[in-house]
Amino acid sequence: MSEHAPGFKPTLGLMDATMIVAGSMIGSGIFIVSADITRNVGGAGWLVLVWVLTGFMTLTAALSYGELSGMFPKAGGQYVYLKEAYNPLVAFLYGWSFFAVIQTATIAAVGVAFSKFAAYLIPFLSEDNKLVAIPTGTDDCGNATFYTISAAQFVSIGIIGLLTYTNTKGVKSGKWIQNIFTGTKLISLFGLIIAGLVAFKPEIWQANWATGWQATKESLLDACNPAAGSAVTPIAGAALLGGIAAAMVGSVFSSDAWNNVTFIAGEIKNPGKNIGLSLFLGTLIVTVIYVSTNLVYVSLLPMNEIAHADKDRVAVAAANVIFGNVGTYVIAVMIMISTFGCNNGLILAGARVYYTMAKDKLFFKKAGELNGNAVPQWSLWAQFVVASILCLSGRYGDLLDMISFVAVIFYVLTIVGIFILRVKRPDLPRPYKAFGYPVLPALYVIMGVAFCVLLIIYKPQFTWPGLIITLIGIPLYYIAVAGNKKNRK
Repeated sequence: MSEHAPGFKPTLGLMDATMIVAGSMIGSGIFIVSADITRNVGGAGWLVLVWVLTGFMTLTAALSYGELSGMFPKAGGQYVYLKEAYNPLVAFLYGWSFFAVIQTATIAAVGVAFSKFAAYLIPFLSEDNKLVAIPTGTDDCGNATFYTISAAQFVSIGIIGLLTYTNTKGVKSGKWIQNIFTGTKLISLFGLIIAGLVAFKPEIWQANWATGWQATKESLLDACNPAAGSAVTPIAGAALLGGIAAAMVGSVFSSDAWNNVTFIAGEIKNPGKNIGLSLFLGTLIVTVIYVSTNLVYVSLLPMNEIAHADKDRVAVAAANVIFGNVGTYVIAVMIMISTFGCNNGLILAGARVYYTMAKDKLFFKKAGELNGNAVPQWSLWAQFVVASILCLSGRYGDLLDMISFVAVIFYVLTIVGIFILRVKRPDLPRPYKAFGYPVLPALYVIMGVAFCVLLIIYKPQFTWPGLIITLIGIPLYYIAVAGNKKNRK
């Protein structure tokens, strides 16, 4: 039996849900992060393997989430799953992390990416156009530091505000934006892949794969003087595992947000069936696109050019090989379309988590109210405010580094919850059961834990800030609980 959150209108079908999955996943990452991955692992084989591993993990998680979405087909998604499997505290820590950094920082970064690439068409919008510059001291290298706000940051806030406003008008408005922009970017990406295969460079392909499984790590010789160059050293064993984990920070971020469709279960027709199926279809489509795009990269560009693409914009370099100088503008338009649609999906879905938390009296009361269009308008604007602050902070890049770590921790906990609920709630109807249970869910847990442990060892700067933000949620939870008890007296 389908259960919908009071007031929500189930108006989204399977195609709409699939477009939300794919559209929320594809932002700017696939066009950029392969440069950093290559610097961490070196060879073409390892670059493609990182994307294959990420795709396998994403598909496995999505197939596992199908069981949970069938059991609890209501707004809130992962927040609800964690509450049912564990307790309200674990669910709140996820919801708090989601509001403080996971969703809002992603929205900020995707918005800034839109502006950066719009600057190819309108130079004034460039991130290099600093509208505000306030001295703040010196860095570890003795260089003067400034708090700056660029035109790109202001434009990103405007785009986020526009999409937030559109989504307050009802889920149908957000649906049409999502379907049109996601459909356009899927067609564009498949077109880029086909064009790349037509422009295939056999000599470059052979050269890249001749050393395809030689794993290397690139690091600056002098962190205070990038002009001094970098050193490339072979890696193997534990160092290689650490390199793969560091590389996957980018690919995991690029593949994240696939679970956003679970947050709007109350607005999906037949959620017990359609959410699980949309998770599978959406993640499969994106995984095929991501792996294929990277195969295009290694068929057109030497590995050194992938690693050192200008501002990491690998897709621009590849498009220039395919289309000539006009390729820059082709990719700029593609990324603008991609990031616009991606942010619409993120904005639409994220507010439903805060709505559900408010219904549990663990978030601001106003967040639990729907407007006349049956959407959580206050939650949408609260999300906009935090995302805008992160845009202005200039720290969204640092925040994104920790998103992958925090997100995977909660994915692991959620999938462990499948095992817990099989014992704890065997009576609940399961219209869809986790594919490959218990092997595939257990394999995801092992891979997810390994990913997090390796990051703790080899990239601690990606881990402790995220853990601190998450743990801040503990006193906030008990403050909320104490306030609820006081109000009941």
